[in-house]
Amino acid sequence: MVLSEIVEELQPKIGSEIHMGAWLAMTQERIDEFARATGDSQWIHVEPRKAEAESPFGGTIAHGFLTLALIPFLAEMVDPDKPMIPGAQRLINYGLNKVRFPAPVSPGKKIRTRSELVNVQEVKGALEIVRKVTIEIENEEKPACVAEMVTRAFFD
Repeated sequence: MVLSEIVEELQPKIGSEIHMGAWLAMTQERIDEFARATGDSQWIHVEPRKAEAESPFGGTIAHGFLTLALIPFLAEMVDPDKPMIPGAQRLINYGLNKVRFPAPVSPGKKIRTRSELVNVQEVKGALEIVRKVTIEIENEEKPACVAEMVTRAFFD
């Protein structure tokens, strides 16, 4: 399929939800592993007793960047059995246009993504896809994260 045909096929979906992921439980273990991997061991993330006593959130919370880093997994962008763009040889995370963290994620809470197609265009022999990804927290009004992600799909 030619890139222009894919763009033409996707353009009517701009402004529409294109994906809703499954729930994933945030665990203290996942938070601790992220802290070790990044060197960000602030007490609000990794010291449950202190966070329970001193945090305005009543306990530890996940790093905002952990929540952000889970987007490819939560949005099923890395599942080889469910390719985001069928026929693409590779997907490259090109960047983020905007990221916000409206609400913290506490251990034991479940999160999932909803993705809305913002734009699709041909760029330098690739398909550039912009999606607004919202990470919801189960039974919470505010989302954990809202990010506009830019992905480039190559069809060599």
